[in-house]
Amino acid sequence: MAEVKDFIVAIELGSSKVTGIVGQKKPDGSISVLALVKEDSSSFIRKGVVYNIDKTVLCLKNIVKKLEAQLKTRITQVFVGVGGQSIRSVKNSIVKDLPADSIITQDMVVRLMDANGNLDYPDQKIIDVTEQEYRVDTQLQMDPVGIRASRLESNFLNILVRNSFFQNLNKCFETANIKVADMYLAPLALANAVLTEAEKRSGCALIDIGADTTTVSVFWKNVLRHLAVIPLGSSNVTKDIASLQMEEHEAEQMKLKYASAYTDNNDIDPNLKYSIDSARQVESRKFIEIVEARMEEIIENVRYQIPSDYYDKLLGGLIITGGGSNMKDIEQAFITHTHIEKVRVAKFVNATINSRNEQLKARNGMLNTVLGLLLKGDINCAGKNINPNGNLFESEEQSPVQTPDRKPRQLYEKETGTIRTVQEEERAAAAQRQAEEARQAEEARQAEEARQAEEARQAEEARQAEEARRRENSFFNKMKKALTKFGKDIVSEE
Repeated sequence: MAEVKDFIVAIELGSSKVTGIVGQKKPDGSISVLALVKEDSSSFIRKGVVYNIDKTVLCLKNIVKKLEAQLKTRITQVFVGVGGQSIRSVKNSIVKDLPADSIITQDMVVRLMDANGNLDYPDQKIIDVTEQEYRVDTQLQMDPVGIRASRLESNFLNILVRNSFFQNLNKCFETANIKVADMYLAPLALANAVLTEAEKRSGCALIDIGADTTTVSVFWKNVLRHLAVIPLGSSNVTKDIASLQMEEHEAEQMKLKYASAYTDNNDIDPNLKYSIDSARQVESRKFIEIVEARMEEIIENVRYQIPSDYYDKLLGGLIITGGGSNMKDIEQAFITHTHIEKVRVAKFVNATINSRNEQLKARNGMLNTVLGLLLKGDINCAGKNINPNGNLFESEEQSPVQTPDRKPRQLYEKETGTIRTVQEEERAAAAQRQAEEARQAEEARQAEEARQAEEARQAEEARQAEEARRRENSFFNKMKKALTKFGKDIVSEE
């Protein structure tokens, strides 16, 4: 491969595989994939959550080294997708009563966003916020700025993640000495890559069936309305099949060869048997019942996760993707159990991807998320060329790309789906501390000025009182009082 001076690197940490991909964006909007590497992650990532830091660090190092070997160029930073069972969404509303006939300003909206972002959730943190509609008096508005009102209600969808998950993830990249250019919310990166604008506008539910989890993202009027991760995936089907007294790898092969998400009763042959190997067979009816029972459970959980407020508004229907979407008759299974007639399977992203890689050519939905991360990347990740005479896998000090440090972004200052990195979190915390210290110093200054002003006022009042007392006790004042009294006495006697 010729030396490449600019490219984007994305890494997805999945429950079955950690995938690293490198692509070069072209002026026409297409992407040429330069390298693709996968590592098995089943021994250290469960349901999208890192639980063995050491093994994850080793895997990340291997991913980067293998990519660098193909590129013959150092990788200085990577884009990372955040997903898994630790992610969930929670609605929150904040109401502000305004003086009569106030005009809503951007500063008012930002203050409400700050109030929402400062909410404290036990053992969890807000990593992203999606603005919903604002209720201005009695009317719903997407942008309330400039409208005259006496009451403003802001509605937010907060995306939460467990603190331990976020800390472990950052710890892995820090220990591996891999700089994170940006972190993205994987379900939203996927949605941007596979959904059409019409689907998001008219209402749809994106269902990503992975190995250990199924992620449900509900959109309406181009806004994310709900996000949930179900701890069930295609590997559960494999484990159920393995209960028919076979090894798990045999069950996986049986699933890929025979499994169907939906089978009409009239199409079941009671005498048909499926071969496990040359010596063993299993009844097709029993096999079908096991597969369909698990798929029905997954679909019913998906149905439950679609909020009732939007269930009848999904004119864009259901969009299914991920490795689990390859199961035969998956569309019919969803139609049967959700009663939503419009269903499509997203086998590939809505972008032009140029590659000779057979895994990408397969277009089976398994790489859609990492491609979505690649499409969102916007910073060059290329470093120095690798010396062909040196050891490609030697431990070298990485020379980071010379890009200015990004100003710490508040939750309302970044694009939806982008997560602040740990460095930004630290800088934002430092900036917040400085702002708080500045606020306290300003309050102290104002308090001191007020104290001095009060002392001056009291001193002036004391001076005036003393001056009045002196005038009261002066010789001329006493003489005046005596003459006045003498005059009154004379008048009184007369």
